Amino acid sequence: MISIIIKEFLQFFRNKGLVLFILYAFTLDIYIAATGIKIKPQNIGVGILDYTNKGISTKIISHLHKPEFKKPIYFYNENELKKAIYNKKIMIGLIFDNDFDKTMHLKIIADATAASQAQMAIIYLQNILYNLLPKEKLRLDIASHKLFNQNSNTPWFMGLSEFMSVVTMIILILSAITFVKEKEKGTWDIMLLTPIDSKKIIFAKLLSQMLIISIFMVIAIGIIIFKVLNTPINGNLFLFFIASFIFFFALSGIGLFIASISNTILEVGQYSGIIMMPMIFLSGAWTPVYSMNIVNQFLAYFSPLYYYIEITQDIFFRGSEIYILIPKLLMLTLIGIVLFYLGYRKIGKLF
Repeated sequence: MISIIIKEFLQFFRNKGLVLFILYAFTLDIYIAATGIKIKPQNIGVGILDYTNKGISTKIISHLHKPEFKKPIYFYNENELKKAIYNKKIMIGLIFDNDFDKTMHLKIIADATAASQAQMAIIYLQNILYNLLPKEKLRLDIASHKLFNQNSNTPWFMGLSEFMSVVTMIILILSAITFVKEKEKGTWDIMLLTPIDSKKIIFAKLLSQMLIISIFMVIAIGIIIFKVLNTPINGNLFLFFIASFIFFFALSGIGLFIASISNTILEVGQYSGIIMMPMIFLSGAWTPVYSMNIVNQFLAYFSPLYYYIEITQDIFFRGSEIYILIPKLLMLTLIGIVLFYLGYRKIGKLF
């Protein structure tokens, strides 16, 4: 088994083109995506805490409508509103003081995990308020408080999103290629004649790819995410790697399925693209799940990438404790077990 792992390592690093491609994907590609992509918000969840419940505040609330905002949700105290933001029920919270009609002091609390959307949502609100209230009669004083990403640093969010998309792509491709290249080279039958048990061959090949991907993940996180983009981590990095380990085996199950139906590396790329793109689009990496239609939201809950992104954002931005992450880790594990079992059974028929 160790000899198979060493063999896979040597074969991978001899392929200079593949090494350079993966190195690019885990470095320059993440940097470009982090610094060059902007997102416009849609269907933003808004929470209202209105101590006045009359006059100007009611008029302002009436202007929060689709497509930019969902129907506002009302709360009775600030703790409930902040809890709703923490649990991702809403992104923006508006607090109208008792004397708002006189002071024009409005407090805005925003979940800045998705920095671009939070910043754009605040800008939308400011435009509504400034257009609605006559400047010559009223002085509007807005106090904004952004949670989890106080400076609305877009590269933090975009960099992590692209990082997880790259991880998804590389896992699918490498876990399939490690088997398909045996078919292309004509060594598949030779591999079947070896006295090594088929289970050991499968797990050794997957383990070697996991170690290779882990090396590039450490490079991406250490250099690009932390050093270049200065992304903070408020949670436990060890929990992130545990989630990454579970995610690898979840996707490697799909990779095994691709390997079982592919005869060439070109086919691996084609099948990987067909599977990978919907998974990324439904994951919430680029568009929040709550901005999707009902069908897509339902499908997103069956994607392992959705839970991986949720866990990663909770660890990096929110600093979530383990008890908050456990339900998501369990769902990721459950989906991973199902996918790996199906992929393992499929490719096992070829041995």
